[in-house]
Amino acid sequence: MQARNGDAVHSITNWQVNGSATEGRKMVRDFSKLMLRAYNAEADYAVRSMRPHRLASLVDRLDKSRATVARLGATMQIRISESYHRLRVRELELTADYLAKQEEEKERRRELRERQREEEKLQREIERERARLAKEQAHYRSALQRLRAASEGGAVDEAEVAQLEQQLAELEAAMAAVDAREANIRAGYVYVISNIGAFGESIVKIGLTRRLEPMDRVNELGDASVPFRFDVHALIFSEDAVGLERTLHQEFDDRRVNRVNLRREFFYVRPAEVREALQRFAGQHLLQFREEAEAPEWRASGGRSQ
Repeated sequence: MQARNGDAVHSITNWQVNGSATEGRKMVRDFSKLMLRAYNAEADYAVRSMRPHRLASLVDRLDKSRATVARLGATMQIRISESYHRLRVRELELTADYLAKQEEEKERRRELRERQREEEKLQREIERERARLAKEQAHYRSALQRLRAASEGGAVDEAEVAQLEQQLAELEAAMAAVDAREANIRAGYVYVISNIGAFGESIVKIGLTRRLEPMDRVNELGDASVPFRFDVHALIFSEDAVGLERTLHQEFDDRRVNRVNLRREFFYVRPAEVREALQRFAGQHLLQFREEAEAPEWRASGGRSQ
């Protein structure tokens, strides 16, 4: 709108050509259009090539373009108006904000899909575990029935009966634990892992998984996207793994590797520091902690740090 209204460019108003004010105004108007076109070409390029991390550099480049217009048009006092320049800078800011929100939404959807896949894997694990426990229960119940049937009218091997009943009781407890695990969506394992070959010695990942076999999740993280497998420093089961993970993230929040995407759970922290925090927050849940990373593949490959 400002460009059409003539407010985008300011210039001298009393310029003459060969003594003609009309010719002078035409020359100033043509040069003003040319300068505005050059400035807008730079602004349009900035919009097209915008990435959120490039905002400051592109705004600086547009500032310099405006300064160049003022320098080249100094004779006729041609310059891009401050109000029009602010509008184009605002356009860059809004474009950067839109792209950032778009990236956040993509990451949110990716995280949601990943969470759904994890829940589906957990459900399959629970179903397999229930089937295994049910099969064992059927086996021991059958054995107990056969033992009692064989001992009718005779002496009963009380020790063997007691052993089978004990095994059945343990299986009942295990089945109840699986049910409780399925019902408690906050229960799971908090893991502390590192990958010296990929990230160096002072970076750890602190995450959680609800899987019954937490190492399955750790092994998945060490797939083809990183050159070496992750080393596990700690696996802590907690009835409130969600809360424990959040507490650890808050403890090391100022040392996040990625300060923009908080779903990336890497921190500039050494394992020993995490152990000290876990001793305060996890208490009796911290049964074992390995401070040194074995990193066998990395060491066998020469162990070259960045």
